[in-house]
Amino acid sequence: MAIRFWLGVVHREHVLRGVDLGIARANRGAGDVIAQMGEADGIVYYSPKTAIEGDPLKEFTAIGRIADAYAYQVGDPGSSWRPWRRRADYDLDAWPTSIRPLLSVLQLTQGNPNWGFQLRRGVLEISRHDFEMIRQQMRRPSADDR
Repeated sequence: MAIRFWLGVVHREHVLRGVDLGIARANRGAGDVIAQMGEADGIVYYSPKTAIEGDPLKEFTAIGRIADAYAYQVGDPGSSWRPWRRRADYDLDAWPTSIRPLLSVLQLTQGNPNWGFQLRRGVLEISRHDFEMIRQQMRRPSADDR
């Protein structure tokens, strides 16, 4: 099965909690997409805000790989709030980065002034090209880069 690449849209506070827990998560209603993810698929998170009622951010905040083949729900089975999750391994050396320098090179945003509209789905598949461009931008500078 081919490796696929995913973009999750979640505010930074929830992304950082997911990184700490080693999980990939999605906003309400995206369980079917979480279930489609395969082991070793790439996942990157874009955070439009710092928190639910937080300040605007517009950064890629975490990047990694799906760690297993099983999606699961958490929470009380009688509750209406039962989010879907996957185990994930994150690149803990990645730095958050603004989307602005990438707008002209990502296939997701290139030539599309309304690129943000498609992010309302919460999770969407992106190209390998876009995943690699984001990963490169999130790479920490090393002493060799100077």
